[in-house]
Amino acid sequence: MILFPAIDLKDGQCVRLRHGDMATATIYNDDPAAQAKAFEEQGFEWLHVVDLNGAFKGQSVNSAAVGAILKATKNPVQLGGGIRTLAQIEDWLDRGLARVILGTVAVRDPDLVRQACKAFPGKVAVGIDAKGGKVAVEGWAEASSLGVVELARKFEGAGVAAIIYTDIDRDGVLSGINWDATIDLADAVSIPVIASGGLASIADIVRMTMPDAQKLEGAISGRALYDGRIDPAEALAILQGRPAMEARS
Repeated sequence: MILFPAIDLKDGQCVRLRHGDMATATIYNDDPAAQAKAFEEQGFEWLHVVDLNGAFKGQSVNSAAVGAILKATKNPVQLGGGIRTLAQIEDWLDRGLARVILGTVAVRDPDLVRQACKAFPGKVAVGIDAKGGKVAVEGWAEASSLGVVELARKFEGAGVAAIIYTDIDRDGVLSGINWDATIDLADAVSIPVIASGGLASIADIVRMTMPDAQKLEGAISGRALYDGRIDPAEALAILQGRPAMEARS
């Protein structure tokens, strides 16, 4: 079970949004690379990065910040936001990403996702962001008519490494992950699912260890880590089944 700390990039800075609204950005660090290194030193083993500007623009915008992050941490990094073509996927993987996250293009051009999975085995994840049970695209600015499970099932057998499922209504507001919808999705497909949106406290970390959640690959945490609502050592110890004091030693 993996806890993915999140770095959301807006204008080269590490920020968090509420409900995906760019106007609500709270700046947490002017140096995303330093933040990435700090997460590694705290014991995290993966990093989740989103190019927020890129998600809205449809192309990578914070490339320099992502490049600095890749140089600063030894941890594998997954990146989403504005990645829409095979050429962009190949370029990012060549630059050292562990995997790319395809969101809007998974709705607009699912065949491209299948092609990418075939060309880059184990390197392609799909981001499914939902509001009211329907998939949102273009940086969450537009709603589609697709249901979450309907979209996920399009990629069964394609070789998708993971599905990152975000409940937009809970994102950035510390209201707790939508465990029911997330676990329902994990039950409906064979692709590993990563929970995202609303992780609020150690209670959510404990929830990750419950039997019905064991099928998940993990969960993403942003604001709760930045605000100090979750102690990294305690959270990682819980997920690894170790005493918290051992994690701090």
